[in-house]
Amino acid sequence: MMAQRKPAQGRKASKGYLRAKRLAAKAHAKVARQRQDTACKWAKRGVRDHDAIAAEDFKPKFLARSTMARKAADAAIGATKHALVEMGRKHGRDVRLVHPAHTTMDCGWCGARAKHRLPLSERTYTCTACGVSRPRDKNSAHVVLVRAGLGPAGVEGARPGRPRDARAA
Repeated sequence: MMAQRKPAQGRKASKGYLRAKRLAAKAHAKVARQRQDTACKWAKRGVRDHDAIAAEDFKPKFLARSTMARKAADAAIGATKHALVEMGRKHGRDVRLVHPAHTTMDCGWCGARAKHRLPLSERTYTCTACGVSRPRDKNSAHVVLVRAGLGPAGVEGARPGRPRDARAA
């Protein structure tokens, strides 16, 4: 509605344009409240179910300058991260934020870094150093756990530092 009623350069805005502008602002405020509410509910459920939480410390300002800006705004990453930290503090849980650099490029098993970035279409991570092959998301979750200092024992039944042969048994 605003696009149809937008005034020409240097002209005064019509009542219809101002009304459309108010309606758009009202709709955006409602969406922001819904995102905030969803973030709080998700954070509360996660904090209640787990004693220790490790998450990537995304910077919303950095994402806003990237090609992921719209997706980052839709997901309300900043609000969700803030809600997670606050709920963790409120409920006395250990919430550790990990720098997100290279979490998808490092091997969760041996710690080796891949020479190139994986395209998003490639869903399996294969380490060139140790030969481990696992889903990309599970590998990066394992890397985040290791960087946070939380013992990833039980993640896929493997512990870091064990010999490769013991893992197959």
